[in-house]
Amino acid sequence: MKTMKGPGIFLAQFMGDQAPFNSLDTIANYMADLGYKGIQLPTWDPRVIDLQQAADSKTYCDDLKGKLGDIGVEITELSTHLQGQLVAVHPAYGAMFDGFGPAELAGKPKDQQAWATNQLMLAAKASQNLGLTSHVSFTGA
Repeated sequence: MKTMKGPGIFLAQFMGDQAPFNSLDTIANYMADLGYKGIQLPTWDPRVIDLQQAADSKTYCDDLKGKLGDIGVEITELSTHLQGQLVAVHPAYGAMFDGFGPAELAGKPKDQQAWATNQLMLAAKASQNLGLTSHVSFTGA
């Protein structure tokens, strides 16, 4: 069993429109410079990962891992915190969670659920392609 040595951090809470928080390369460098060894990737942010491509392509995942390794960090887990909540939303709270999926699915709970379920399946495939054995999510709302 491989264990990571050193602290890890969840990137979603820091992502933003200003450098160094606006791309995977710059935020990974920033976190590595702070001493972090592991990063948890939010799969809903295309600035961090192309989830569909990661699910479809081991080469994409190998390149991603290599690039991050060169920076000095490794991926600890993929996160589907936002998408996972849309898998099972109580109808009383549906409108509050519309922003967690594509805008065109707002107010369409069955379509949101289908999209979210697919996102979790893509994340599972991407995790496999990345060689990850852990995943983090919220499972319903």
